[in-house]
Amino acid sequence: MAPTKIIPTLSTKNQPLVILGIDPGTKITGYGIILCKDGKTEPLDFGCIRPPTKSSHHDRYLVIFEALETLIARHSPGALAIETQFVYRNAQTAIKLGIARGMAILAALRSRTPIFEYAPKKTKLAVVGNGSASKMQVQRMIQLLLSLPKLPEPEDAADALAVAICHAHTLLLHPRPNR
Repeated sequence: MAPTKIIPTLSTKNQPLVILGIDPGTKITGYGIILCKDGKTEPLDFGCIRPPTKSSHHDRYLVIFEALETLIARHSPGALAIETQFVYRNAQTAIKLGIARGMAILAALRSRTPIFEYAPKKTKLAVVGNGSASKMQVQRMIQLLLSLPKLPEPEDAADALAVAICHAHTLLLHPRPNR
């Protein structure tokens, strides 16, 4: 029997929600953690997980998994929002990216954190208003939306923050009842 999912909501009753956004990759996995409260968002943490480049792919996946488990334990997110993968021409690249996504999903499942997936175009549309926005446009909009003193870098961290904000916007537009 599958465990019951508790779906987090953004509430007007001053109940904060922490969202962990993930932009998965084997070389760089971006993460962005935001706090949503009273319909507003603020950054809590963002950055990248960079497994050692000379490590085997297996070891890289372990580094990604353990780093995400640490972030989840530290911030106790009520939701993990992750970018779905592009369809790549190179099947090996798609497989490796899929495994990196799997590490994030597994880390969330182990902590019973609800998982939400968003296509890159949907994320860009929610944050910039253009599903084909450039990386620079995403960075600039994230800087503006989160009142950051400078552009969030690297761009993988900005993409992860964008996925988290996309989820927050989705909850604001389509609120779910508390369960």
